[in-house]
Amino acid sequence: MVMLHAFLALAAGFAIMAVLVIVVTALLQRFTPDWVGEQGSPRSAYMFVNLGYSFLAAAVGGYVTAWIAAANPLVHVLVLGIIILALSALSALQSRGKQPVGYALALVAISPVGVLAGGLVRLRVLGIL
Repeated sequence: MVMLHAFLALAAGFAIMAVLVIVVTALLQRFTPDWVGEQGSPRSAYMFVNLGYSFLAAAVGGYVTAWIAAANPLVHVLVLGIIILALSALSALQSRGKQPVGYALALVAISPVGVLAGGLVRLRVLGIL
């Protein structure tokens, strides 16, 4: 039962993150198509906004993971951060040559940091930190 609870905490955090990023990206592409840029080569302003909402989505995912995993929230948040780091690195490798290297590296770094930040906020709310 503990393993199922841990899996659900990680899955919920990841799902929240993914849904938030997909929704905001779709809204930006729908309402500001010229600002987003062509497929594969985003504009600089869009890249900064994308980094911002990716960080916030990761923070929400980390918070949700820590909230659901009440038994040991920090460990669950760290595991989610490692999973997100690995998936971000794979995504950056797949998009090689389509996006600036600095942007791809920033996306790889910012998501796990956001997950950790959200988890730490939850620990602060619980009074643990």
